[in-house]
Amino acid sequence: MLVVGSLLVLSFLVGSFPTGVICARARGVNLRKIGSGNVGATNVGRALGKRWGIFVLVVDAAKGAVPVLCAKGLDMHPWPVAGVALFAVLGHVFSVFLKGRGGKGVATALGASMALAPLPALAAFGVYLALYLTLRISSVGSLAGSISFPGFLVIFGVAHPAYLAYSAITAAVIVARHRDNLRRLTAGEELKAP
Repeated sequence: MLVVGSLLVLSFLVGSFPTGVICARARGVNLRKIGSGNVGATNVGRALGKRWGIFVLVVDAAKGAVPVLCAKGLDMHPWPVAGVALFAVLGHVFSVFLKGRGGKGVATALGASMALAPLPALAAFGVYLALYLTLRISSVGSLAGSISFPGFLVIFGVAHPAYLAYSAITAAVIVARHRDNLRRLTAGEELKAP
Protein backbone atom coordinates (compact mmCIF):
# COMPACT_ATOMS: atom_id res chain seq x y z
CA MET A 1 0.00 0.00 0.00
CA LEU A 2 2.90 2.36 0.74
CA VAL A 3 4.26 1.90 -2.77
CA VAL A 4 0.85 2.51 -4.32
CA GLY A 5 0.23 5.60 -2.19
CA SER A 6 3.67 7.01 -2.98
CA LEU A 7 3.17 6.45 -6.70
CA LEU A 8 -0.24 8.14 -6.60
CA VAL A 9 1.25 11.21 -4.91
CA LEU A 10 4.20 11.31 -7.32
CA SER A 11 1.83 10.91 -10.26
CA PHE A 12 -0.22 13.89 -9.08
CA LEU A 13 2.94 16.00 -8.63
CA VAL A 14 4.29 15.04 -12.05
CA GLY A 15 0.91 15.85 -13.59
CA SER A 16 0.96 19.21 -11.81
CA PHE A 17 4.14 20.37 -13.56
CA PRO A 18 2.98 23.52 -15.44
CA THR A 19 4.79 23.01 -18.75
CA GLY A 20 2.91 25.64 -20.73
CA VAL A 21 3.18 28.31 -18.05
CA ILE A 22 6.93 27.80 -17.67
CA CYS A 23 7.55 27.91 -21.44
CA ALA A 24 5.43 31.04 -21.82
CA ARG A 25 7.03 32.83 -18.87
CA ALA A 26 10.47 32.09 -20.32
CA ARG A 27 9.31 34.03 -23.39
CA GLY A 28 7.78 36.84 -21.33
CA VAL A 29 4.18 35.78 -22.03
CA ASN A 30 1.28 35.39 -19.58
CA LEU A 31 -0.87 32.57 -20.97
CA ARG A 32 -3.82 33.57 -18.78
CA LYS A 33 -4.14 36.79 -20.79
CA ILE A 34 -3.95 35.27 -24.28
CA GLY A 35 -6.55 33.42 -26.35
CA SER A 36 -8.64 31.12 -24.18
CA GLY A 37 -6.53 31.82 -21.08
CA ASN A 38 -5.83 28.09 -20.76
CA VAL A 39 -2.35 26.80 -19.87
CA GLY A 40 -2.39 23.86 -22.30
CA ALA A 41 -0.78 23.14 -25.67
CA THR A 42 -3.45 24.73 -27.87
CA ASN A 43 -3.17 28.11 -26.17
CA VAL A 44 0.62 27.84 -26.08
CA GLY A 45 0.43 27.36 -29.85
CA ARG A 46 -1.57 30.57 -30.12
CA ALA A 47 0.82 32.49 -27.90
CA LEU A 48 4.21 31.13 -28.92
CA GLY A 49 3.67 29.33 -32.22
CA LYS A 50 3.04 25.76 -33.34
CA ARG A 51 6.45 24.37 -32.40
CA TRP A 52 6.04 25.41 -28.79
CA GLY A 53 2.50 24.09 -28.82
CA ILE A 54 3.72 20.69 -30.01
CA PHE A 55 6.51 20.69 -27.43
CA VAL A 56 4.06 21.36 -24.60
CA LEU A 57 1.70 18.69 -25.98
CA VAL A 58 4.49 16.09 -25.93
CA VAL A 59 5.71 16.99 -22.43
CA ASP A 60 2.18 17.11 -21.00
CA ALA A 61 1.44 13.72 -22.57
CA ALA A 62 4.64 12.33 -21.04
CA LYS A 63 3.43 13.54 -17.62
CA GLY A 64 0.60 11.04 -17.97
CA ALA A 65 2.50 8.23 -19.67
CA VAL A 66 5.58 7.97 -17.44
CA PRO A 67 3.79 7.34 -14.11
CA VAL A 68 1.54 4.73 -15.74
CA LEU A 69 4.51 2.95 -17.32
CA CYS A 70 6.23 2.95 -13.91
CA ALA A 71 3.14 1.39 -12.30
CA LYS A 72 2.96 -1.23 -15.03
CA GLY A 73 6.67 -1.88 -14.67
CA LEU A 74 6.07 -2.66 -11.00
CA ASP A 75 3.48 -5.22 -12.14
CA MET A 76 0.68 -3.51 -10.24
CA HIS A 77 -2.96 -4.61 -10.41
CA PRO A 78 -5.10 -2.68 -12.98
CA TRP A 79 -6.88 -0.68 -10.26
CA PRO A 80 -3.71 1.01 -8.91
CA VAL A 81 -2.45 1.50 -12.47
CA ALA A 82 -5.73 3.20 -13.43
CA GLY A 83 -5.51 5.27 -10.24
CA VAL A 84 -2.02 6.44 -11.17
CA ALA A 85 -3.33 7.44 -14.62
CA LEU A 86 -6.21 9.36 -13.08
CA PHE A 87 -4.00 11.14 -10.53
CA ALA A 88 -1.68 12.35 -13.30
CA VAL A 89 -4.65 13.88 -15.13
CA LEU A 90 -6.04 15.41 -11.93
CA GLY A 91 -2.60 16.82 -11.15
CA HIS A 92 -2.60 18.66 -14.46
CA VAL A 93 -6.16 19.92 -13.96
CA PHE A 94 -5.63 20.97 -10.33
CA SER A 95 -1.93 21.83 -10.39
CA VAL A 96 -0.40 22.42 -6.97
CA PHE A 97 2.05 24.80 -8.66
CA LEU A 98 -0.80 26.95 -10.00
CA LYS A 99 -2.88 27.01 -6.80
CA GLY A 100 -5.26 24.40 -8.19
CA ARG A 101 -5.86 26.27 -11.46
CA GLY A 102 -4.39 23.96 -14.08
CA GLY A 103 -5.27 22.95 -17.60
CA LYS A 104 -8.02 20.85 -19.10
CA GLY A 105 -6.20 17.52 -18.87
CA VAL A 106 -6.45 16.48 -22.52
CA ALA A 107 -2.77 15.97 -23.36
CA THR A 108 -1.98 14.35 -20.01
CA ALA A 109 -4.99 12.06 -20.41
CA LEU A 110 -3.77 11.14 -23.90
CA GLY A 111 -0.37 10.13 -22.54
CA ALA A 112 -1.83 8.20 -19.62
CA SER A 113 -4.31 6.45 -21.89
CA MET A 114 -1.62 5.56 -24.43
CA ALA A 115 0.38 3.89 -21.66
CA LEU A 116 -2.73 2.23 -20.25
CA ALA A 117 -4.30 0.89 -23.47
CA PRO A 118 -2.38 1.92 -26.61
CA LEU A 119 -4.75 0.84 -29.40
CA PRO A 120 -7.94 2.33 -27.90
CA ALA A 121 -6.03 5.53 -27.11
CA LEU A 122 -4.72 5.74 -30.67
CA ALA A 123 -8.25 5.27 -31.98
CA ALA A 124 -9.53 8.04 -29.70
CA PHE A 125 -6.66 10.26 -30.83
CA GLY A 126 -7.70 9.50 -34.40
CA VAL A 127 -11.17 10.86 -33.59
CA TYR A 128 -9.58 14.01 -32.20
CA LEU A 129 -7.29 14.41 -35.21
CA ALA A 130 -10.05 13.90 -37.77
CA LEU A 131 -12.27 16.55 -36.17
CA TYR A 132 -9.39 18.94 -35.55
CA LEU A 133 -8.19 18.76 -39.16
CA THR A 134 -11.74 19.18 -40.43
CA LEU A 135 -12.95 21.98 -38.17
CA ARG A 136 -9.69 23.48 -36.83
CA ILE A 137 -11.37 23.62 -33.42
CA SER A 138 -9.31 21.75 -30.85
CA SER A 139 -12.03 21.64 -28.20
CA VAL A 140 -14.42 19.67 -30.43
CA GLY A 141 -11.76 17.05 -31.13
CA SER A 142 -10.71 16.91 -27.48
CA LEU A 143 -14.26 16.36 -26.26
CA ALA A 144 -15.06 13.74 -28.89
CA GLY A 145 -11.77 11.91 -28.35
CA SER A 146 -12.13 11.73 -24.58
CA ILE A 147 -15.77 10.63 -24.77
CA SER A 148 -14.99 7.95 -27.38
CA PHE A 149 -12.14 6.34 -25.41
CA PRO A 150 -14.36 4.19 -23.14
CA GLY A 151 -16.11 2.81 -26.22
CA PHE A 152 -12.81 1.95 -27.86
CA LEU A 153 -11.74 0.10 -24.71
CA VAL A 154 -14.77 -2.14 -25.20
CA ILE A 155 -14.27 -2.49 -28.97
CA PHE A 156 -10.62 -3.52 -28.55
CA GLY A 157 -11.44 -5.95 -25.74
CA VAL A 158 -9.45 -4.28 -22.97
CA ALA A 159 -12.40 -3.02 -20.95
CA HIS A 160 -11.17 -3.92 -17.48
CA PRO A 161 -13.49 -2.24 -14.93
CA ALA A 162 -10.54 -0.19 -13.64
CA TYR A 163 -9.78 1.14 -17.12
CA LEU A 164 -13.44 1.89 -17.76
CA ALA A 165 -13.70 3.76 -14.46
CA TYR A 166 -10.58 5.78 -15.30
CA SER A 167 -11.84 6.59 -18.78
CA ALA A 168 -15.32 7.59 -17.59
CA ILE A 169 -14.01 9.86 -14.81
CA THR A 170 -11.41 11.40 -17.09
CA ALA A 171 -13.99 12.09 -19.80
CA ALA A 172 -16.28 13.71 -17.22
CA VAL A 173 -13.45 15.90 -15.92
CA ILE A 174 -12.46 16.95 -19.45
CA VAL A 175 -16.05 17.79 -20.38
CA ALA A 176 -16.45 19.81 -17.17
CA ARG A 177 -13.22 21.70 -17.86
CA HIS A 178 -14.51 22.56 -21.34
CA ARG A 179 -17.69 24.25 -20.09
CA ASP A 180 -16.54 27.67 -21.38
CA ASN A 181 -15.69 26.10 -24.74
CA LEU A 182 -19.13 24.52 -24.88
CA ARG A 183 -20.73 27.91 -24.25
CA ARG A 184 -18.63 29.46 -27.03
CA LEU A 185 -19.44 26.58 -29.37
CA THR A 186 -23.14 27.06 -28.72
CA ALA A 187 -22.79 30.77 -29.45
CA GLY A 188 -20.65 30.14 -32.53
CA GLU A 189 -17.73 32.02 -30.98
CA GLU A 190 -15.24 29.22 -30.26
CA LEU A 191 -11.63 30.03 -31.06
CA LYS A 192 -9.94 28.13 -33.85
CA ALA A 193 -6.55 26.57 -33.30
CA PRO A 194 -3.44 28.23 -34.76
